[in-house]
Amino acid sequence: MAQHDYNIANQTAANARTDINNVLSAIATNNSGTSAPSTTFANQWWYDTNAFILYIRANGNDAWIPVAYLDQTGDNFRILDDTQVVNTSGTQTGLLGDQATATWETGTGTTESLVSPAKVAASATEVVGDYAIGVGQTWTDFSSSGRAANTSYQNTTGRPIQVATQGASSEGLFQVSVNNSTWITTGNTGTAGAFRASQQTIVPNNYYYKQLVSFNTWAELR
Repeated sequence: MAQHDYNIANQTAANARTDINNVLSAIATNNSGTSAPSTTFANQWWYDTNAFILYIRANGNDAWIPVAYLDQTGDNFRILDDTQVVNTSGTQTGLLGDQATATWETGTGTTESLVSPAKVAASATEVVGDYAIGVGQTWTDFSSSGRAANTSYQNTTGRPIQVATQGASSEGLFQVSVNNSTWITTGNTGTAGAFRASQQTIVPNNYYYKQLVSFNTWAELR
């Protein structure tokens, strides 16, 4: 471990020999020491023996750029967290580091990165929780108020809902529509004597839905 100002002064032969050996020692040890060299040069190496970080001096000789962590216990080279992966033009294409859990849960980040199995699981749970029928939803009874026959309603909850109805007359068609104009029949709650049929339909977010004729019960899982 040695550092030097890299200036061989005009001196006696013996002292010059010692000075030159000190320069070579500094070069051989990457200017290692417990603090940065007092004299610095552009693109100079320095190994911090306290923090175990290898640095290189910036082109402008105005800052130390951390390169790696050297594990002196296990004798291993370690990549520093949040190291950018770049192409030959220096444009970032990825990241060797962790990103916030929220970034993985929302799925909005586009930077390729390292991710733990726990964050993958959390992200999957977040997505399923947002869209799975029944997760975080409850049944609401609209049988006596809030719904009328042959009236269009729109699902604006931000996720799919399930609608269950039981008809009170014949041909009790239940229909859904993406545009409130073209309708698709998904169920028929028509009656046959004392028998009253029921239907259950999953209504996607922003879709419209309606029961064409009168009903006895109307409930929504939302």
